[in-house]
This record gives sequence, structure tokens and C-alpha cells, in this order.
Amino acid sequence: IISQSPYISRVIDWLGLARCIVGVSRYDSMPLPHTGGVIDPDAPAIADLEPDLLIFSEWTAEDVARKATPPGAASIRVGGFRGLAGMEEMMRDVGRAVGVSNIDQRLAAFDADWRSAAKMDSRGRRVLILSACGAAPYSYGKGTTLFELFSAAGFKVVADHNSIRNFKPGAPDGDVAAWIAERKPDLLLALQDHNGGTCNPAIAQPGIPILPLTGEYFTNPGPDFLKGLEELRQKVAAFGG
Repeated sequence: IISQSPYISRVIDWLGLARCIVGVSRYDSMPLPHTGGVIDPDAPAIADLEPDLLIFSEWTAEDVARKATPPGAASIRVGGFRGLAGMEEMMRDVGRAVGVSNIDQRLAAFDADWRSAAKMDSRGRRVLILSACGAAPYSYGKGTTLFELFSAAGFKVVADHNSIRNFKPGAPDGDVAAWIAERKPDLLLALQDHNGGTCNPAIAQPGIPILPLTGEYFTNPGPDFLKGLEELRQKVAAFGG
């Protein structure tokens, strides 16, 4: 198997088939040969690995995925970022593609597990979900998997946009600090990368605390949500207020 996105690799690992992965995208942490990026797969590198199956993200254009698939190999494209139902559909599609016969039962157990993990004392807090808190953060809005996940955990996500919005300083409507002030959240949820770092002072509004969370647990839809929800539960309990 070649996995052309890190979240796909994590689902394959959850299914117990990491040993079958022979190549991954350049964004993956698995110590395996790289096969290009998510949107620009490296067709020669892929062909050299002689895969039986390639699994691409939906961010790989259909024609690009087709051209990168060598003769004799099968390939599929999967989503996962458009709501929780889309995430579970992605996990089911991956499971079926790799030949896991009990994928429906495994998904039913996963569904029960994440719903149980989402039960926490959120107190209906108004929140915004930002990709870390740098100068040009992304905000996760309506229709995204994270919007639905944090809503299921009892938070009121007050983003008023659909999909993912990128705030760029100097661009029209790019003033993230003003936008945050207008939404009046009780809490900012910042999905930080493994390097951590400090928050951009421009978004640190008076009276709006920032709760840092491990980004990889939330930006890879699938089994890592269980780790993310446990971290969230612990931090919310410690936060109090």
C-alpha cells in the first residue's frame, strides 16, 4: 500500500496494517520512502515501489491520481474533512480497500468510543477553533469535521463561515483579531504543531483565554480523535471557570 496523506496512514495503522505500507507522502512521519506530496504525487517514485494499492486524499485531483497510479495497481481517493459522517465514510472506504472484513463492526465500536469520549463538562462555552495561533491562522467553520466534533463535545462553535477560512494579514477581512472580538468567544482552541511556539499577540484578546491542543490529534480525522478528546477533557477540567 502507498498512503498519500498522513491521516490515511493513521487509519491504516489503526486497522493493524501499517506493515503493508511501502511508501508515504513527504508530510508523513513514517520512516518509509517518500512518494511526493498530497497534491503532487511523485509518479516515478510510486512506480518504483510497485504498489498493489494507492490511497489518495481527496485533495489530490482525480486526473493527477489516475496518472500517478502505475499499471496493475488499484487506487482510491478518500475524504474525511467534511463532517463526522464523512470521516467515518473515509474510514470505511479505507478498510474495505485494504480488505478488512469486519470494518463495519470496528467503526461501530469507534463511533461509540468517540461519542463517549466527547462527554465532558464543556458548560456550553462559546469557542473558536484555530490552527495554532500564528499570524495567519485557519478557522474551522460550519460543515467541517472539527466544527461537528467540538459541537458534539458540548461547545458552541461561534465561527460564522462555512468550511475553513484563512486569515491573512493585510488582506480584505484578514484582521483575525477584529473578527475574534466580534464573535465574543469564551475560549480560543489553538491546534498547535509539535514545535509548539507562542501565540500571536494580535489574537490574544483581553479576557479570552487560549487553550492549546495537540494539533495532530485533531487535524488527522480518524482514530486520533480519541487522543484529542481525552486531552481536551483533561485541559477543560483543569481550566475550570
